[in-house]
Amino acid sequence: MSNDKKSPGFSTLAVHAGVEPDPSTGAIMTPVYMSSTYVQEGIGQHKGYEYSRSSNPTRDALEAAFAALEGGQHGLAFSSGLAAVDAVLMTLRPGDEVIAGDDLYGGTRRLFTTHYAPLGIHFHFVDTQDAANVEAVLNERTRLVWVETPTNPLLRITDIAAVAQVLAGHPAKLAVDNTFATPALQRPLECGADIVMHSVTKYLGGHSDVVMGALMTKDAETDAALRTLQNNVGAVPGPMDCFLVLRGIKTLGIRVRQHCINGRAVAEWLDANPKVDTVYWPGLTSSPNHEVAAQQMSDFGGMISFTLVDDSLAASRKVCETTKLFALAESLGGVESLIEHPALMTHASVPADQRAMLGINDSLIRISCGVEDPEDLIDDLAQALDA
Repeated sequence: MSNDKKSPGFSTLAVHAGVEPDPSTGAIMTPVYMSSTYVQEGIGQHKGYEYSRSSNPTRDALEAAFAALEGGQHGLAFSSGLAAVDAVLMTLRPGDEVIAGDDLYGGTRRLFTTHYAPLGIHFHFVDTQDAANVEAVLNERTRLVWVETPTNPLLRITDIAAVAQVLAGHPAKLAVDNTFATPALQRPLECGADIVMHSVTKYLGGHSDVVMGALMTKDAETDAALRTLQNNVGAVPGPMDCFLVLRGIKTLGIRVRQHCINGRAVAEWLDANPKVDTVYWPGLTSSPNHEVAAQQMSDFGGMISFTLVDDSLAASRKVCETTKLFALAESLGGVESLIEHPALMTHASVPADQRAMLGINDSLIRISCGVEDPEDLIDDLAQALDA
C-alpha cells in the first residue's frame, strides 16, 4: 500500500488554499483585519505584525493561497496587475535588457516603453511563439524575459518549457503573465518559469469588483527581493479587497470550467459564421498554436478575439455597441460577458504601426465569455452580427 499523499484536485485546492479556521473564534472565513497598525507588548515584541503596509493577516492568507494555486512557495499581492509588473521591472538596473513578447497587454507595453526604456532598460520585442526568436536576442545583458500566454488580444501561445530551455544556465529570469489561462488551466512554474504574474482583477477575483495584482515564485531569493520592493513602495491591496479575492478564489475551478464550456461553444459558432473572417481561440484545431496549447494547458479558456469579413471600423463598432448580454467594457474574466474593441480601447496606447504589424486592426473584436448559458451568448452575438 502506497503512503504517497494524493494531491487535491484544483477545485478542492481553490476552496481551501491559504485558509484556516480563525483560531480565536473558529470562523471558517478569514476575518478582515481592518487595522493599520498593531499594538506591541514591548519595543520590538509583537505577534508578527507591526504595520499593515508590511503585512496584514488577511493579505497573508491571500498570498498563501496565491502560492498554492500556482504550485509555488511564495505569493505576493499588489494593488493592481501593473503594480505587480512594475515590481518585477524595479529589480532591474540601467543597462539591463528585457526580451518581451510583441503581443502584450497595452498597459504592460506602455509601462515598458514610456517609463523603463527612458531609465536605461533596453527592450527587445519578439514573437515568442518561436523560442528561437528569444535565443536570437539573448545576450550577457539580458536579465528578464517577459511572456504572455495566451496573449492579449490575439490569443497566441508560447511554449513556456521551450523558452525556459533557452534560458537554462543564463541569469535571466523568465516571467509569465498567466492572467488569461489562470492556474486552473496552466501552471507556468511547473514548465520552468521563475515568476508568474496575474492581474487578479480578472479571473482570480472573478466578479469585477476588485483591482489587484499578484506574483508567485518558487525561489526564496526572488521572493525576498520582490517582498522588499512591495514593502518599500507600498503598492499593496487593502484587507477588504484581499477578503473579496479570497472569496472569489473559492469558486475559481467551477467558474473556469464554465468559461471554457462557453468559450468553446462561442468560438466554434463564430468560426462557422459567414460574417466572421478569423477566430482567435487556441482550442480550435485550425489554430496555429493548438498543439502547444493542448500540451501545456488543460483547456482553452473563455477569451476569444475575432475579425469580420466586413473589415471596416464602422462594422466592428456596430457589433460592439449592439450586444445586450455582452457588456461593452474593458477588463475580462468576470462572471458577466464583456466585449471590447482593442484598437480603440485596451490597446489604444500601442502605436498604430505596431498594432498593424501585430494584426490588431480596426476589425478586431475581443470578447470575454462569462458564465451565462452559452445559447444566450450565441443568440446575443447573432443579433449583433445581423445588425
